[in-house]
Amino acid sequence: MTSEQYPKMYLYRRIVQAKLFIDSHYASAIDVNNIADEAYFSKFHFIRLFRKIYGKTPHQYLTVVRIEQSMQLLKSDIPVSEVCYAVGFESFSSFSGLFKRIVGITPSAYAAQQQKIKIEIAESPLTFVPGCFAEKHGWMKK
Repeated sequence: MTSEQYPKMYLYRRIVQAKLFIDSHYASAIDVNNIADEAYFSKFHFIRLFRKIYGKTPHQYLTVVRIEQSMQLLKSDIPVSEVCYAVGFESFSSFSGLFKRIVGITPSAYAAQQQKIKIEIAESPLTFVPGCFAEKHGWMKK
């Protein structure tokens, strides 16, 4: 390994470590300062490196992780307000606005949509199985 590759690899490992920190602590009250400290970088240098590697700032990435996790929780019967606080948002209005901007519908509409899908699956499960798969297993006639 040359001396030029080592620093880049070392920096990359520290950025990945920070990303993994976000992935595992998204529900906590963390901010860019906490995440930069985890990677042992100054705040502004860390933001610049993170954006270069992942294409978004650490705050944007944290928001996306929280919204994705909230989508998973909304598929179960957990109330929207509980989901909001469970994924680390401090304000229901900011959660609802960000969710709508990213997903396209409000969290309550998303939860209702997911419940409707569950009911449809329970009533006619074969409509959600690809025809070729159902035919292969003998669930449908050719």
